[in-house]
Amino acid sequence: MAGYGSVSAGNESEVMALTIGDLGKATGTKVETVRYYEKIGLLPKPPRTGGNYRDYGEAELGRLSFIRRARDLGFSLDQVRALLKLSDDRSHDCAGIDRIAEAHLLEVDRKLADLKALRRELKAVIDSCDGGTIAECRIVEALSPRAA
Repeated sequence: MAGYGSVSAGNESEVMALTIGDLGKATGTKVETVRYYEKIGLLPKPPRTGGNYRDYGEAELGRLSFIRRARDLGFSLDQVRALLKLSDDRSHDCAGIDRIAEAHLLEVDRKLADLKALRRELKAVIDSCDGGTIAECRIVEALSPRAA
């Protein structure tokens, strides 16, 4: 029998057995985050070994990888939950997933517009500085609270 955390060959198929640490390493996810995803229902609670360790397999590895990628793309936990629910039924059309992705894209575009405005403002503050002493610095002046 292969050691825990390895892939062992069965009679007809390979069985993956991962500890929570192995699952975390394989997906770049902290153990605390894996537990949190279980607690909020994004990941199902896995079966336990005889020694009461969590016993993850390929399905959990795939699901956590999906969650991580969606989070890396900036989807909220609620959006990830909805994406997972929709993706669990592979026979449905992808219109629901499209709507979630399009809504997220609009939010990304809004954030980009905000960042561009922030960049313009910061650039203007930097450009207003003529050098000299801190007492005359336009950047410090712009960042300081204004007298009421």
